[in-house]
Amino acid sequence: TNRYIKIYDRVRKSMAATYVNIDVDQGADFNITINLKDNLNNQFNLTGYTVASQMRKNYTSSVATTFVATHDNTGGHITLSLTNTVTALLQPGQYLYDVEITDGTGKKKRVIEGIATVTPGITRIWQ
Repeated sequence: TNRYIKIYDRVRKSMAATYVNIDVDQGADFNITINLKDNLNNQFNLTGYTVASQMRKNYTSSVATTFVATHDNTGGHITLSLTNTVTALLQPGQYLYDVEITDGTGKKKRVIEGIATVTPGITRIWQ
């Protein structure tokens, strides 16, 4: 699954995170690219930021699946990934997820949140 989502800058505002639902196919590689833009429709500069993202069955769950979260500095792109090995271990159903960015001073901002729906896989070929 590859999706490209355009999200406007929520970093400089005190607004809530943008709500985006995603679908994760059990047993398949998952990749999604998020494009952060500022209020003038320019790429958001992520230089000096770190990115983190997890999904959980509910807000209080101590068990989390952590996305591999990467970004380019000046392009405003955040990529979330899970390998097929990781998605194969997920139980089908709905999870909650979010994406947080942290600037160089430690200030955190949730830029995206939503429901991650894991759809069951059918094909099981082990090599």
